[in-house]
Amino acid sequence: MPRVESSVVINAEVDTVFAMAKNIEVFPEFMPDIKKVVILDRSADGNSITSEFTGYIKDFRITMKWVEKDQWDPQAKTCKFDLVKGDFKSYSGIWTFEPVDGGTKYTSVIDFEYEIPLIGPIIKTLVARLMKQNVENMLAAIKEKAEGK
Repeated sequence: MPRVESSVVINAEVDTVFAMAKNIEVFPEFMPDIKKVVILDRSADGNSITSEFTGYIKDFRITMKWVEKDQWDPQAKTCKFDLVKGDFKSYSGIWTFEPVDGGTKYTSVIDFEYEIPLIGPIIKTLVARLMKQNVENMLAAIKEKAEGK
């Protein structure tokens, strides 16, 4: 199963970055690849969120939908997420938010499997590259928003 891992240092406090990342319903406002996020269920404390995402892969002209369950841990400053259902064969990962000199190190690790019928190894490599680019774009968008740029 492919794994995508990427990190960015954001010049903002951990609590600020964590809160911004947790506010997933606004992602479409500043992440062009995410077209829609609908919150399906949120626990009373806000730490368990089930949501439906609609994304667009422009290279393939494919719209993807998936439902994921996020478990936010405000003490550990992490978010673990797992696929509930959708276009991915499998999808899970963790976001971590660590204090570093000058701000927050935000790391995203995603394990995924996406099947497109009749595709070969070259296309699977391209899908992995696009997934990595998507993660880096997401981190950059949150960095820009958190730093007020």
